[in-house]
Amino acid sequence: MLAKVFSCTTVGLEPYLIEVEVDVSSGLPHFDIVGLPDLSVKESKERVRTAIKNGGYIFPPRRIIVNLAPADIKKEGPGFDLSIAVGILAATKQLPLRHLRSYVLVGELSLDGTLRPVPGVLPMALFLQKLGGKGLIIPQDNSREASLTPLNSYGFRNLHEVQRFLVKPETSLPINRISFHEFIGQQDLSGPDLAEVKGQNTAKRALEIAAAGGHNIFLVGSPGSGKSMLARCLPSILPPLTEQEALEVSEVYSVGGFLTPDRPLVTQRPFRSPHHTTSASGMIGGGPVPKPGEVTLATHGVLFLDELPEYRRDVLESLRQPLEDHVVTLSRVHLTTTFPARFQLAAAANPCPCGYFGDPLKECTCTPYQVDKYRSKVSGPLLDRIDIHIEVPRVTFQELDQHGAAESSVQVRQRVIRARKIQIQRFQGYGFSCNAMMGNKEVKKYCHLVLPAKKILQQAFQSMGFSARAYHRILRIARTIADLAGSEQIETAHVAEAIHYRSFDGNRS
Repeated sequence: MLAKVFSCTTVGLEPYLIEVEVDVSSGLPHFDIVGLPDLSVKESKERVRTAIKNGGYIFPPRRIIVNLAPADIKKEGPGFDLSIAVGILAATKQLPLRHLRSYVLVGELSLDGTLRPVPGVLPMALFLQKLGGKGLIIPQDNSREASLTPLNSYGFRNLHEVQRFLVKPETSLPINRISFHEFIGQQDLSGPDLAEVKGQNTAKRALEIAAAGGHNIFLVGSPGSGKSMLARCLPSILPPLTEQEALEVSEVYSVGGFLTPDRPLVTQRPFRSPHHTTSASGMIGGGPVPKPGEVTLATHGVLFLDELPEYRRDVLESLRQPLEDHVVTLSRVHLTTTFPARFQLAAAANPCPCGYFGDPLKECTCTPYQVDKYRSKVSGPLLDRIDIHIEVPRVTFQELDQHGAAESSVQVRQRVIRARKIQIQRFQGYGFSCNAMMGNKEVKKYCHLVLPAKKILQQAFQSMGFSARAYHRILRIARTIADLAGSEQIETAHVAEAIHYRSFDGNRS
């Protein structure tokens, strides 16, 4: 007998509806799964067989063929266990067929029939909501994740509960909806506070501008100057995630398997700090069936690369396209997958291998060749894509010994939020909401300079050898500085400060 059950899977972040066809016929006992399954899907044969037996049902000693359609999509993961088991029960008349077409079943089975959670339930639920007309049956540990959407979703603990529900679906009610505000209101701004950073007023100002406009930032200074701590303060001054941003980040973390039953929604901006031994695949994503990398896991958050020149050259160069396009496209023989990469880059580095080039107290032991070789590890085109470059000097004893109250992250964050509100209003309908995302057309429209400011920029462009990309980035930074000041026009002081944050361009020329 033939039974058809619906399931769902994700390839990258893209969900697909899968029809699970189960045919049980006469012949020698045999169990096979076709339809481009990977090893974890093929292994479900043993999990399904044992779970059915231990659940008190009859596993037929007959020929069983399971087809996962469409057959041209690679199937991976244990999420098909539940649909295959239900299909076998339906094909052997241990479960009625009449309600099966109304539901999509996703879940991993343990050997005793208990349902284990699977990754990717949130994007599946959003996808099925758009399709309409079907409910989602999932493990109980995934139920809060799915309840963030308006879709009718049902969480169960084991195969027996699913079977009982499918016999009489009208006797059970959908799980309760969860409000975004239940989690958004619980944001915990953990991590360092700007008030803990002694001195470094110029670097703090650069950090505020970076947060206000969504700009990438590069901190350079000797060891112990506070570069890493400053970068780790960046999330504390960024605006809170909107509901849409929280949902987008949660989709990524759902596919990656990072969501937990008690925290099904990401409410804080991600902060990712991969080690310098990370591979290019680890940074941008990869694998036979592509998985999200660090640039995707940092979406709507911060990607911090400490000791930037220590990363492999191919890893650094792989960041060029995500920094420009804000997406990562991975091509494989059978598929092409696109991941979001709308992150803010914060990078830190020493000025030379020993770390003391230009230090007023400690003498640098590096030769000019070593310094040039060290700095050349970070290419000019990559530096061009980092908006703000700032030197972080050594902290003096007087600054360390200060006991007065420094400005906290909460105070800076309020100014950042006000500047972001101006940008959100400015860019309504553009598909982005901060100055760093402006294209050349938007820069031309919104970055009008007063005449003295234009002259200063012209002089700097000629004397410092700025590239066209650096020119547009200066205008974006100046626009953010003006927004922080509440100014409609970009004044001379705004442009002069913006040029100061591109000083490395002059050093390279």
